[in-house]
Amino acid sequence: MTDFHVYDTTLRDGAQQEGLNLSVADKLAIAAYLDELGVGFIEGGWPGANPKDTEFFARARTELHLQNATLAAFGSTRRAHAVAADDPQVRALLDAQTDVVTLVAKSHSRHVTEALHTTLDENLAMVSDTVSFLVREGRSVFLDAEHFFDGYRTDPAYALEVVRIAAEAGASVIALCDTNGGMLPPQVTDVVGDVLTCTQARLGIHCHNDTGCAVANSLAAVQAGADHVQGTINGYGERTGNADLVTVVSNLQLKLGQQVVAPERLGRALHLSHAISEVTNVVPYGRQPYVGASAFAHKAGLHASALKVDPDLYQHTDPALVGNSMRTLVSDMAGRASIELKAKELGYDLTHDPQLAARTVKRVKELEQQGWTFDAADASFELLLREEVTGEPLSYFDAESWRVIMDSTGGSEPSLSEATVKLSAAGKRTVATGEGNGPVNALDHALRQALADAYPELAAFELIDFRVRILDASHGTDATTRVLIETSDENGSWQTLGVAPNIVHASWVALVDSFTYGLLKRGVEPRK
Repeated sequence: MTDFHVYDTTLRDGAQQEGLNLSVADKLAIAAYLDELGVGFIEGGWPGANPKDTEFFARARTELHLQNATLAAFGSTRRAHAVAADDPQVRALLDAQTDVVTLVAKSHSRHVTEALHTTLDENLAMVSDTVSFLVREGRSVFLDAEHFFDGYRTDPAYALEVVRIAAEAGASVIALCDTNGGMLPPQVTDVVGDVLTCTQARLGIHCHNDTGCAVANSLAAVQAGADHVQGTINGYGERTGNADLVTVVSNLQLKLGQQVVAPERLGRALHLSHAISEVTNVVPYGRQPYVGASAFAHKAGLHASALKVDPDLYQHTDPALVGNSMRTLVSDMAGRASIELKAKELGYDLTHDPQLAARTVKRVKELEQQGWTFDAADASFELLLREEVTGEPLSYFDAESWRVIMDSTGGSEPSLSEATVKLSAAGKRTVATGEGNGPVNALDHALRQALADAYPELAAFELIDFRVRILDASHGTDATTRVLIETSDENGSWQTLGVAPNIVHASWVALVDSFTYGLLKRGVEPRK
C-alpha cells in the first residue's frame, strides 16, 4: 500500500454515464481489460445496493483472474444511529470478499444536515465506526470524502475533521472528491496542500469534468502530494464524465516521469481503450488525447513538411508509447509533403517521382473543390493513389447499370425499396435484385448478391456506419450530397466516400470503393 495508486471506477462511477448500461458479463470483460492496462485497483460496484453488482462480486471470485489489480467493493458508511457490525449494507461489503473496501462519506457540513438528515457529530461517528469495523475485519479501507472541495470552502474545519477521523480509524487513503466538478487546478493545489499540512493523512483525488479540468485537477493534486488517483477509462461518467485515466496515466508517466504502470502496458493503451469502447457500445472519441484516432493526425501542409524532417517537431510525444501512430490527413490543405508522407504510410514511395506526387496533389485539390474530403476516408484516398501509381483504376467488376425503386402506400407503414444491379464479374454477366428498408440498403443487398459467386469474401464485410452530408445547402434538395461509409471485417475497419448529385448515386460510389478496398486488403486479385 506504499506505491502510487491508480484506482479505476469505470464499473461503478463510469457506469452512471447517460445511455451506458453494463451487464455482469460486460463488467467482467472490462475488468479484465483494466487489469491488462495495469491499474492497481478496480472498483467493481456497490454490493447489496443492486442485484447486478452483488452477482458481479460473486462471479468475480471464480471467473476473474486478476494479475495486477486488486478488486474493491464500494459502499457507504453505516446508517445514522446504528452499529456498523449490524448494518446490512456494511455486511454486504464484507460478503463481497474483496481485500479493499471503499467507503463514501459526507465531508460537506450542509450535505450532512440537509441531505443525510443527521448531525455533524453523528456523521463523524458513522465514519469512525464503519472504517474501524472493516479494518478489524481485515479489510484495507479507502474513504471517498464526498463533496470535499465544496465542503472545504464552506466549512474547512469540519471537512478536515472528517479526514482526521477517517485516518485515525484506520483508513489507508482518503480521496478528496470534486463531486460537482467545479474546481480549477490552482484551487485543488491549495486545498490538497492545506489538508496534507493539517492532517498528515495519505490523500487521493477523485475529479469530475464539469469545468473540463478533471485531468488537470488530478495532476495538480498529485503534484501537491496526493499519491492515489481515481478516474475512469475514456472519461466515462455522469454529466460530463470523470477524469480520463488513460490521459492521467499517460501524462504522469510521459510528462512527469512518474512510472505508475509498466511501459509495455501503457503501450497497449489504445487497444484497450477501444476494446472497452466495444464492450460499452460507446463510439471512441476521435480527439481523445493520446489514444484518439486524431491524436497524432496532421493535416496542414506546413506540418507535413516539418514532419518529413523530424516527427517530434509537431508531436508532443512518440505515439507508439501508447500504442497509437502518426497519420497524415489528405485534404485541400495538402501539399506535396503531405501526399508523400501519406503515401509512405500506405507503402508507396513518391519521393523519387516528383511528377507523380504533383499530379496526385493536383487531383486531390480538384476533387476537394467538388466536395470530396479524403481526410475522413483513407481507403478512398489509397484507391486514388494506387490509380495514379498504376495508371488505371482497380476494378473487380464492370457495372452495366443499376436502378432503385421505392414503393409506398402513403401510410405510416415503412416503404419497401428494391434495387437491381447488372454487372460482369469473373467472366460472367449477372443480374441481381435486392430488397431493403431503404434505397441504399437495397442497393447494398443487390450488389452483394451480384458479386457473391465471383467474390465470396464479401460475406465478411459489414457496413457499420453511414453518414450523409449535404453540400451547398443553399441549393436545397438539388444540393450535392457526400456519403461516408465505414465498413469492417475481422481485421479492422475502413472508410470510403462518394460525392454525387443525389444520395443514392453517392452511396453507390462509396459502396463500390468499400468493396474494392476490402478485397484489395484481403489480397484478392480481380477475377476476370
